Parts: sequence; structure tokens; C-alpha cells
Amino acid sequence: MQVGTAESAPGELVTGWLDVTDLPTGTPERLPVLIAEGEEDGPTLWITASIHGNEVTALATAQDVMHEELASKIRGTVVCLPNLNPAGLRRTTRTSYYHGDDPNRYFPDPDADGSRPPRVQELIDERVFDAFADSADALVDLHTAQVGSIPFVIRDRVLYGTQRDEDEARDLADELERLVDAYDFPVINEYVAEEYVEQNLQRSTAGAALNNAGIPAFTVELGGFEVVEEDTREKGVVGLLNVMRELDMLPGDAEPTGLAAPVDFPVKRAVHPHTETAGIVRHRVEAGDAFEEGDVIADIVTPHGEPKATVETDHDGYVVGRYHGVAAYENDPLTSLAVRDDGDVVVPRSQE
Repeated sequence: MQVGTAESAPGELVTGWLDVTDLPTGTPERLPVLIAEGEEDGPTLWITASIHGNEVTALATAQDVMHEELASKIRGTVVCLPNLNPAGLRRTTRTSYYHGDDPNRYFPDPDADGSRPPRVQELIDERVFDAFADSADALVDLHTAQVGSIPFVIRDRVLYGTQRDEDEARDLADELERLVDAYDFPVINEYVAEEYVEQNLQRSTAGAALNNAGIPAFTVELGGFEVVEEDTREKGVVGLLNVMRELDMLPGDAEPTGLAAPVDFPVKRAVHPHTETAGIVRHRVEAGDAFEEGDVIADIVTPHGEPKATVETDHDGYVVGRYHGVAAYENDPLTSLAVRDDGDVVVPRSQE
């Protein structure tokens, strides 16, 4: 297999670069590539990371799973792009400086409408998509979430309609479920289909791989950003090796990560609650805390510390992370939650 300048060889770990665009300074923007190819044929797993440039635990996890001995142990091939956003990495920022919005919303979507020429980040994402779309049997995309966030896995909704029928979508969802379970992190379903498409999550790395290329793919959130959380990095590597075991690329049983969800019912992502009152936020909860409908999540106080309002939740679930900072304006979100999910993970793309 060849990805950019990296050309694999049986039993070896090779490195190279994938050029994705030219810079005005006359040099190419290039992504690091590592390929470990086993001695025996088998599936091809792609690992991508750090499309948000300050999500460095993701970068370190991807680097560390690609150790020198991996190629001698696996059946099949592992392709790793540990940094999809070198522009953001250079500045320790979430976005690139090509244009300052989310670089993880530009992967191809055949159903997306657009009359304007693609911008540079869209071209980069399309070139990365083309690299994995024809070869990957599975894909794991590594990220981090908020400061102090717990580690977890995001399972996307599998959409059906123009790309596949419902039966095909359910088969794909079954493949995805076994890989997500193998990673052994708490699993949080993505937003409902309408919000999922509204936020262009079908154009994220894992969303495009899953819903546009038909590759079982999911997102891992490895705690907070800007510094490597070593304990989480170690568990992230364990999760990746577990996926290889589930794909029959590595022998042996899965190794537990020791991470468990605080509740025993299915959950989905929610940005909730929002405050109707401006002021200083004093949270009553921390990441990992379980709650029930009606529980107080935070207090809003004046700059002098006097009480102004309490903010309750409308759901059962647990806290994934708290939003950075304490100064809140009207309708600002306060926490990222995992809330009870009674919906199906296989849904029509159009809700009409």
C-alpha cells in the first residue's frame, strides 16, 4: 500500500508524507503518514488524529500505537495519520489559519449543496477522504473534548436514503457497534439525525467515512486539550489495540480500559443546560457525575457572589465536561452532557 510517499512492506513500519496543498511560501502542506503492514493479509485499519490542532492527546495516542513491533504482530495493515491539521498544531489552536472555522466539517457529502468553489480546507479534507475511502475496512478518528472532560466514544447515527437502504444501514450499524464496544470507553450516541445534519457532522472525518464511504468509523474523545493526558493516552492506545483484536488483526482477548459509564441506559450527546441569566457560573457538578431530571447543574451569581438563578437539567444522564470559563451571557451553554437516548441509531437522513 502507498499513501503519499509512504510505501508499505510486509513486516515493516514505514513513514512518509502526504502532500495535501501548496502553501504561499512555496512549500507543501504535508501530513505525516505511518504504515504498519503485517506478514499476513488481513483488514486495513485507518487511524486519524488531531484534525483540531490543539488536541494533542489524540496526536500522542496515534503516534504511540504505531510502535516498531506492531508490523511483526498484526495481520493486515494499519495506516496512521497522527496529525490532520499541521497549521493548527504549529499554533496550538483548534482551527487552521486557512480559514478560522472547524476543519472537521469539510469532508465530502454527495448530498450537500454548494455553488461556490471549494476552499482550501475542503480540498484538503477531500484528499484525505480519497486516501482512506478505497482502502479502509474500519477507521478510528482521535480527538479530545473539553478541559477536564471524561474520555468517551461518539457513535454516529447511520443514515439511510440516497447512500444506502435501511437494511444496509442496519448491517453497517452492527459492524460499527462491535468495534465501538471493543474500544471499551463509555459510548455516547451522536445527536438526532436532524441536528446531526444541521451541524454537518456527516462531513466530519468519522461521519463521512461512515455515512458517505460506508466504512465503520467512530470518534474517540480523549479528555482535555493542549496538554497530553498520559493516563488517558495509555487507555487510548489500549482501545486501538482492542479494535485490532476485534478485527482479527491481533491475537488474544480485549484488554479492559477500566472506564465505565456512570449510568446503565443508552445516552446521546447534548449541549445542555443553557442559562437564561447572565452572570458568573458556579457549577454544582463535575465530569463523570450522574444526575436526574430536575437536578441543579449550576448556580448563576453576580460579580459580588450574590445568588441570581439556579439552572436545572431536563434530562437523566451524566456530565461529560463543563464549558471553559465562568462568565456567562444569556442562553450560553454550561455543560456537555450524555442524556438518555430512546432513539434508533439507524435513521433516515431526511426527517420529512
